[in-house]
Amino acid sequence: MTCTFFGHRDCPDSIKPKLRETLVHLITEKEVQRFLVGNQGNFDALVYSVLCELRNIYPHITVTVVLAYMPNEEIANKYGSDTILPEGIEAVPKRYAISWRNKWMIDQSEYVVTYVTRSFGGAAKFVERAFSKGKTVLNIFSQ
Repeated sequence: MTCTFFGHRDCPDSIKPKLRETLVHLITEKEVQRFLVGNQGNFDALVYSVLCELRNIYPHITVTVVLAYMPNEEIANKYGSDTILPEGIEAVPKRYAISWRNKWMIDQSEYVVTYVTRSFGGAAKFVERAFSKGKTVLNIFSQ
């Protein structure tokens, strides 16, 4: 089972306990083992941080940062070997790369964890796409 994430780039650090609780539930109760994370904004940073902590407790899980662009030295230093560049994204114009990457992550996943507080913007758009694709969506804002 695979899980991906969408949330506002300006989400507060205070969501970390609820995020952790949700991830532990997915690992222990739903047998999710693969996690695909973006690298834009605070929500993605919080998700990656919590998953790295949980990887020490649950060493069977994999945490992969899915990039929209070719990695630079800063990205390589920050995430090490935890990154992938989805096959085919190299042909996507740069202005559409994040959207293409996000659609790819939805297609790979059964679960989508979100922090969405408003019905507009990029995060809300991809949550709607996840619903339309029949994914199980867990919004930690509303839980």
